[in-house]
Amino acid sequence: MSCVFCDLIKSRKDWVYETEKSCCFPDIMPASDIHLLVIPKIHIESLSCVDEENSSYITDIFEAIPKIVSKFNMKSYRLVSNTGPLAGQSVNHIHFHILGGRTFAWPPG
Repeated sequence: MSCVFCDLIKSRKDWVYETEKSCCFPDIMPASDIHLLVIPKIHIESLSCVDEENSSYITDIFEAIPKIVSKFNMKSYRLVSNTGPLAGQSVNHIHFHILGGRTFAWPPG
């Protein structure tokens, strides 16, 4: 089955940040002034699929996030990862939304 994020990884298009294990790019349907996606460079379907073999990719993402938000001068931001269709996951490749540039409400929805 084809994965839009796996295809994007191959194209290396529009990346604003990259490590050996992850990449970051603008969301094509932004929900805030700054809306970035961070994904691992291997296919992991969701948070429910993180295990000992692939967890280093998630660690890499969490180590990259402070560098990414610093690059975009974000002092406050929201980090989101939807898991499963009822939570709003629309691409079955784990990804983290970094949202900033505006005030957010709680609960989110």
